[in-house]
Amino acid sequence: MRLTKLLVSICLLATLAFSARSLVAGAVAVPLAEAAAAVRLLATRAHIVAEGAGALPLAAALSGHGGTGRVVCIVSGGNIDPERLAAILSGKTPA
Repeated sequence: MRLTKLLVSICLLATLAFSARSLVAGAVAVPLAEAAAAVRLLATRAHIVAEGAGALPLAAALSGHGGTGRVVCIVSGGNIDPERLAAILSGKTPA
């Protein structure tokens, strides 16, 4: 059952990526440590709890992928495991 869900998720992601190609100018890969740092920054400075995927726009902008000038980051999702959030806030990068 888990494998079926994983395969459906992969197929859905591939379909969405293909459909969005004409709307997206590019994509950036962000290392896990930078995503964790963005979650930590949002929680400690802005008092916003975001899951890892929700903090990726900030992580990308902080790593210099936002271009020059002002950058707007849409941060979403607060669906993060409390133990994982605690680990991130203590400076760890969960796997």
